[in-house]
Amino acid sequence: MSFCVILLLLCLPVAVAVTESAIGVNWGTVSFHRLKPSTVVDLLKDNKIRKVKLFDADPDALTALMGSGIEVMVGIPNEMLSPLSSSTAASDLWVRQNVSAYLLKAGADIRYIAVGNEPFLTSYSGQFQSYVVPALQNLQQSLAKANLAGYVKLVVPCNADAYESSLPSQGAFRPELTQIMTQLVEFLYSNGSPFVVNIYPFLSLYGSSDFPQDYAFFEGTSHSVMDGPNVYNNAFDGNFDTLVAALNKIGYGQMPIVIGEVGWPTDGAVSANLNAARTFNQGLINHVLSNNGTPLRPGASPLDIYLFSLLDEGAKSILPGNFERHWGIFSFDGQAKYPLNLGLGNRLLKNAKNVEYLPSRWCVANPSRDLSDVANHMKLACGLADCTTLNYGGSCNGIGVKGNISYAFNSYYQLRMQNEKTCDFDGLGMVTFLDPSVGECRFLVGVTDTSSSGCEPGLGSYKKWLIIGQLIMWFCIM
Repeated sequence: MSFCVILLLLCLPVAVAVTESAIGVNWGTVSFHRLKPSTVVDLLKDNKIRKVKLFDADPDALTALMGSGIEVMVGIPNEMLSPLSSSTAASDLWVRQNVSAYLLKAGADIRYIAVGNEPFLTSYSGQFQSYVVPALQNLQQSLAKANLAGYVKLVVPCNADAYESSLPSQGAFRPELTQIMTQLVEFLYSNGSPFVVNIYPFLSLYGSSDFPQDYAFFEGTSHSVMDGPNVYNNAFDGNFDTLVAALNKIGYGQMPIVIGEVGWPTDGAVSANLNAARTFNQGLINHVLSNNGTPLRPGASPLDIYLFSLLDEGAKSILPGNFERHWGIFSFDGQAKYPLNLGLGNRLLKNAKNVEYLPSRWCVANPSRDLSDVANHMKLACGLADCTTLNYGGSCNGIGVKGNISYAFNSYYQLRMQNEKTCDFDGLGMVTFLDPSVGECRFLVGVTDTSSSGCEPGLGSYKKWLIIGQLIMWFCIM
């Protein structure tokens, strides 16, 4: 009996850690100017952020997280689902290299593996759909072989477009997903994993001129949604309960839910600005930590919430919109964009320390030259560097023609690590030591980049390791 009591006491702390709600962050790395991973981990620790979600299993990030005490969710890109679904040798290798190798004494505290990222997204047209459940099954076997199945849980981050309804109580998974979602939720539930969903009220506002702006926030609305006896005063609760109803329809109404991504961008669109982002994120945090829950789950907040995102990512695709590069609560160099209380002990965000910047110099348009023939140079600069703030709704949209040229030149110059030749532009550019920033329009100075080459913009360790991982797995399959 005493042996059983000891076992019970040993298990209790683990159970509490798994069920304790928290505010975490997404750490994306698709950037031209990547902070050192150790600097980012120190930033997380200084802000008392104890949970972080990665989009891959980047070895530099995981090495930096070792011994930090921060709980980690590692990710598997959608492109790797196919080999993982067809080979247990591939899943064994992936677990061994990306999980077991870091779960050592004083290692990285990996708690979740995100199998794919929004693999059921409508725009993928079912491309990854058939691989998800088989990949989960193989990875679960691999975790069991490594004696990690009880500690590391598999999840599948889903976009909110996986379910639909005009009213939350009528929520249902898309018809073509009903069968696979039932299989997925059965698997998750049987293995003690939560359902992970990404909810973006900003995208609802951005995508529809009819969407009431005040309904996207938590400050009260004149556009409440009446659903029988239930009243919804914000889009987040309405979206969350639509998922609850959808889960209930397939028999899992009490399924634990984690918000894998939620946030508000600060630039690149009319409704994306510092004030809106602060208002949304602070309102969300206060709402969740109040534990008031939602009409369909009163008194019960989501298990965890991962803000999107920690840092701006200037190399992300802008196909969804220019705002894609500006989701961070911190700028690319780890500086807080606005006051935010995460409810984790610090009243306000603390900036990154010991950031290694390039010298304080900028590339601007030469005022003594005729700039009428600058179009091709602008196209080159903005084709490679980030000029999204110059577009309509951006923070640099109103700085004038010469300002636009200078901003483009400087973005390219910093991307190329301030190589003197990259500020020439056939004599139209010049280097200055006076900061040309205007108001909220910030002309950046790059950080010293130790994780990707300035000569290969956008090709960071993420893509390199993705390619290497795929090649290794295909070799194992063969």
